[in-house]
Amino acid sequence: MNSKETLTYIGNLAQLGGTRHYELTDGRARGMRAIDVNSGAGLKYTILPDRGLDISLADFKGTNLVFLTPNGETHPAFYEAEKLGWLNSFAAGLLTTCGLTYIGPPVTDGNEELGLHGRYSAIPAKQVSDLSGWVGEEYHIRISGIVEEARLFGHKLRMEREISSIVGQNKINIKDRITNFGSQPSPYTILYHMNLGYPLLSEDAELFIQASETIARDADALPGIKEFNRFPKPQPGYKEQVFHHIMKGDVSGETSARLVNKKSGIELKIQFSIASLPFLTQWKMMGEGEYVLGLEPCNVPCKDRKALREENTLPVLKPGESMVNRIEVTVENI
Repeated sequence: MNSKETLTYIGNLAQLGGTRHYELTDGRARGMRAIDVNSGAGLKYTILPDRGLDISLADFKGTNLVFLTPNGETHPAFYEAEKLGWLNSFAAGLLTTCGLTYIGPPVTDGNEELGLHGRYSAIPAKQVSDLSGWVGEEYHIRISGIVEEARLFGHKLRMEREISSIVGQNKINIKDRITNFGSQPSPYTILYHMNLGYPLLSEDAELFIQASETIARDADALPGIKEFNRFPKPQPGYKEQVFHHIMKGDVSGETSARLVNKKSGIELKIQFSIASLPFLTQWKMMGEGEYVLGLEPCNVPCKDRKALREENTLPVLKPGESMVNRIEVTVENI
């Protein structure tokens, strides 16, 4: 039916899909804004404006898609910048953005003490807007906002993020524009930490990626490099394995990673461009109670900023320069 005919059947579009804005009130999530998005076709997800417009919960036709840490959704007031303190407020979920001026393990870079994975996910967005509305015969859900990682006498990066879906389709489109609004060059590193969990992730799941090369991060990962795409049942005492994939694009420069679970009949696909995000970090953690697959598009290998600087591979944005990243997440029955 067209939009006019559809509207004759309903009193409010919320019957079919849309957004729901509210504030979380319990535990460490107390005081955080949340926006639930319902695609109207089976995909539902939750955006957290106070966590940089990252995405926590996500499910498809009632089946959970993501891994959540014991922290759960956590207010940014609990963020700890030092060393591994980032883990104390890391909820995981469908998307935790890492960056914008450093990612990777803690390190001392010059005079700066850098903790794990950067500050982005603990910065509340401002100018958050719900721009949802009809575009021709389609109802477009659009949530936008601005996140700034900036300080006096320091780097000044601005992220303009828009997350969108179309009612009736099971897709999430993420568009980020990162701009150096300062007067000095700034490091720019970004990693989209996307965390898939049970029951989408299980021993019945298989990973398919378009990579030209796969590299084990360390000795713990090396024995698993031939089985990086398969997943055992939860294991006691499992040591995480991390793989760096150099992605291969199609004729249009697009690449993808797909997790397919034939038993549950669900496929989740993450698609992005190698022009802006040429790498995919894979975090494979098969521990009991810590059973998660991280698929993490990134603009550099997941290394600390000092190592990137010493290798002369640290990306830099000049004053006024911008980069645009686009990621599409599609979920469907197979």
